[in-house]
Amino acid sequence: MSLISDTVRQYPLKFCFLLLCIFLLSGFEVWAHFSPLPAHEWNTISLKEIKVADPANFSFAVFGDNRDSNAVFENLLKLIDHDPDISFAMGLGDLVSDGEKQRYDYFFNQVRNNLALPLLTALGNHELRGNGRALYHEIFGPCYYSFQIGNNYFIVLDDANGKGLDHHQIQWLEKELEKSRNYNSRIIFMHMPLYDPRGESHHHCLSEKASDSLAKLLVNYHVTHIFASHIHGYFRGRWKGIPYTVTAGAGAALAGDDPEHYFFHFLKVHIRNGSVDVQVKPVPLPEDEWLGPFQYMAWLYMQAFLRSYGIQTVLLLIAGGLVFVIYRSESRNKALSRKA
Repeated sequence: MSLISDTVRQYPLKFCFLLLCIFLLSGFEVWAHFSPLPAHEWNTISLKEIKVADPANFSFAVFGDNRDSNAVFENLLKLIDHDPDISFAMGLGDLVSDGEKQRYDYFFNQVRNNLALPLLTALGNHELRGNGRALYHEIFGPCYYSFQIGNNYFIVLDDANGKGLDHHQIQWLEKELEKSRNYNSRIIFMHMPLYDPRGESHHHCLSEKASDSLAKLLVNYHVTHIFASHIHGYFRGRWKGIPYTVTAGAGAALAGDDPEHYFFHFLKVHIRNGSVDVQVKPVPLPEDEWLGPFQYMAWLYMQAFLRSYGIQTVLLLIAGGLVFVIYRSESRNKALSRKA
């Protein structure tokens, strides 16, 4: 105690600033814990807001892996919002870089400022980080769900952990597929792809066992189309005969430089009498397009971190600097007293 009181007497102003920094840092932590969520049951509410003039002929947007992107994602949202044909949008996960409340605050700020259409979401693996699935469930609602528009059935899956669907979700999915058997189209949304379209040397997808099991079920019920993300680019083809599209170009760092696959984009999906037409819509590059993939990823993480924790970082640096200055001053005074 005597050491602290001596320090206060010798450096009153510095010590007051240090206490102020500690107080503010504690306040930010308390606020982060007790502040209200940016949304509650978001998907449930958005489903009620979808308005389609002709349920047999309508369009919607699909994107994936924006993950704290700034310019690219906001441009993407504006393009979707300004398209009069699009009735709603679907985000296929990795909406944020980790499941912390501050990250979601920024995500919803972007959405509310740039998109007036209903937005639905699927759970991504990055949402599982931090406060994880529980926080996602509080903000968005159930991690897997279904909905219908006219004679079209949509199923949103939760495969974010990369291990495949658990027993309860498989049972639920079978019931949903059975219910949708007579619908004109049955559309599947998921975050992780069944298989990696880049070939056997890549494994950015579900395990082979989980994929084969799920694919068999989807094939048996003649699913119309699968939309997935996770691989930062654009790919299309067929899995066991089912048409699929991988779309993960909403702003996260791209996974390669082949212009045929790796570019920022979203999908405009048009359904007409059960047939599905997928159009790729490129999104203009940000001003920092000269950055390579690694530098762009580092820049995204730095921007996201500073947006969420910038003030706390500054306060921590100031507090550390004050402690260092007090320590140096005290060491110098002791050295002078010894010489004397």
